[in-house]
Amino acid sequence: MNNSLNTEFLDDIKQFRQEAEEELNRILLFWRKYAVDEVNGGFVGRLDNNNQVDKSAAKGSILNARILWGFSAGYQHTKNPEDLCLAQRAFTYFEDYFLDKEYGGVFWSVSAEGNPENTRKQIYSLAFAIYGLSEFYKATKNNNALLYCQNLFEWIEKYSYDPVQGGYLEAFSQEGDLLEDLRLSPKDRNALKTTNTHLHVLEAYTNLYRVWPDSKLAKQLTNLIRVFLHTIIDGDQGHLKLFFTSDWVSTADLISFGHDIEASWLLVEAAESLGNTALLMEVKVVAAKLAAATALQVQPDGSLYHEFNANLNHYDKHREWWVSAEAMIGFMNAYNITKEIVFFEKAWNSWSFIQKHLLDYEKGEWFWGVYDDYSTMLKEDKIGFWKGPYHNTRACLNIFSRCTSLLEV
Repeated sequence: MNNSLNTEFLDDIKQFRQEAEEELNRILLFWRKYAVDEVNGGFVGRLDNNNQVDKSAAKGSILNARILWGFSAGYQHTKNPEDLCLAQRAFTYFEDYFLDKEYGGVFWSVSAEGNPENTRKQIYSLAFAIYGLSEFYKATKNNNALLYCQNLFEWIEKYSYDPVQGGYLEAFSQEGDLLEDLRLSPKDRNALKTTNTHLHVLEAYTNLYRVWPDSKLAKQLTNLIRVFLHTIIDGDQGHLKLFFTSDWVSTADLISFGHDIEASWLLVEAAESLGNTALLMEVKVVAAKLAAATALQVQPDGSLYHEFNANLNHYDKHREWWVSAEAMIGFMNAYNITKEIVFFEKAWNSWSFIQKHLLDYEKGEWFWGVYDDYSTMLKEDKIGFWKGPYHNTRACLNIFSRCTSLLEV
């Protein structure tokens, strides 16, 4: 590959764009075929690696918000009426079953039949609801979708925003009382503030601001960007700190390579949406540094390990689908900023790893991941509480868009 837009490099860009679009269509075809719940409405809560439905599985708000986002974003590219129909199906189900009509916010999960099962209000989940609903509004101009986004934004700001220390607290009861157990999942630490939640509030507020340029939203999005720049990101190391006390004392010496590279491009999109030139310039410098630090961790096969525990000097060496998907976008974004060919190569190699190890060519979609010996993590879901048409769909759409822009130069 060459770092100038010569014929060879243009051919690489065209191939990357074509393959990203083909994979997008393959992913959406899988979700059209297997995700719809014909018995209870909406979408199934779980599908294993043999494409067998778990009919009793609860339905998570995160999965359903991601389905809503996936078909809404997918439709805007494919113009396929079936994608619009499924986006509408996702919206209607979310509206009927996940939105708490009494106390506001979003239920964490409902039963297979749609009855409220876990009514806690996890800010991470509310953020994804905004992300999905705002994308549906972009696709359809459904005014109720925008109204729900506005209400969820106000719920987060009322209950979760910390006016003293900045940032957002993690989890609340149905009524809005701060919980003692704040964990997003059993694998997480019980921290009052986490980078993961802040990252997805960032993407949600960015997407909402694109369709609702409200002054309060702009202020809070700007504040959130600055929290990342001055508190969450370790400027010396070029990595994110992950868990914090309410006054931003870091409580874990961990590095999540997927979140590092994901944050690098989400921060740029947030600053771009605001139209703040000075802030965008500052963010681009930091984004390039995050990407450069992550690039040093890319393995010879093009993948990223899952995590590094500095206290134990230990790498968790399994590779998950979402990390490679975010690496495609993050490294491509770093190329857009710096024009350094190494970043384009990292994005390309991430896709090559996905093609070789993560795509399920027989049954569709992507495997959850592989272990260090490249054996597939077959016990993990194909569709599940944490696995929806989000990271991989978004990666394909993003790469298509970025390659198109390069070809138009």
